[in-house]
Amino acid sequence: MKEFKHAVAVVLLAGLAWGVPCAAAFPDKPLRLIVPFPAGGATDFMARSMALRLGTELGQSIIIDNRGGAGGAPATEAVAKAVPDGYTLLFGTMGTQVINPALYPKLRYDPIKEFAPISLTHITPRVLVVRATLPVKNIAELIALAKKQPGVLTYGSAGSGSSSHLSGALFESLASVDMLHVPYRGSAPVLMDVLAGRIDMSFDSYTVYEEHIKSGKVRALGVTSTARMSILPQIPTMAESGLPGYEVSNWLGLLAPAGTPKDVLATLHAALGRAMATPALKQQLIGLGIEPTFGRSEDFALLIRTELPKWAALVKKAGAIAD
Repeated sequence: MKEFKHAVAVVLLAGLAWGVPCAAAFPDKPLRLIVPFPAGGATDFMARSMALRLGTELGQSIIIDNRGGAGGAPATEAVAKAVPDGYTLLFGTMGTQVINPALYPKLRYDPIKEFAPISLTHITPRVLVVRATLPVKNIAELIALAKKQPGVLTYGSAGSGSSSHLSGALFESLASVDMLHVPYRGSAPVLMDVLAGRIDMSFDSYTVYEEHIKSGKVRALGVTSTARMSILPQIPTMAESGLPGYEVSNWLGLLAPAGTPKDVLATLHAALGRAMATPALKQQLIGLGIEPTFGRSEDFALLIRTELPKWAALVKKAGAIAD
């Protein structure tokens, strides 16, 4: 009799379940991660290595959608306007979330109102490198040379308004020097001209100049973060070198469209935390001078709100315009 009653109960419960449509557990299909820069660059590498682990944690593949151009503005806008279901995500950068609003007066997305930050994931300090033939060995000597030759020394960047440009502009401001900014379209041509001696210096990611720093083809004088990089412990920070207050650390993180359900955001946040804690991924990133990180969504949102006025002021002072 007990077995019979148990069987009846199971049938009744099943009947109730069949009668109520159940929402599929998130995620039940592949996700799309929009990367606002072309394939092959440092941002793309960070996105792909993160997405590989995140997909494993979520049990779904993550399709990388590279959309370069206009400082990543069109790609970022696409995520802002996407269906807020958690299946379309943005690998946002300092450029797309806090520099572009100052750089593009007709930007068609709101970096605060139209996004749900999930977590900061990567921090990439920049390295000031100079051509090997420039007669300076440290920041103090570079500043002295720049003051002796105003408007003569050149620094290349990935484009007007890029973080590499604004790193140089901040250097000029704090060091009270006048240098010539030479904008390029990306880091690769800057690298080639620094190596060839056609321009004097660049403020760029360690990954771009790693082999050339090691070979002595360029000279690293300082790092732009508040603390020395573990990969370059012998290179002082800009603040240590006589420029207190100098700090530029390009950051990247995962964002969803505003309005994404809280339970979906919680699932993504938890999975991302496990992914970024993967020992192999952490070791790989640290070896390239990239700091893997993870934190509360609220802290990432606060970072964006705090950095917006900072970069707006610097863009205005530098006179940067969109390419």
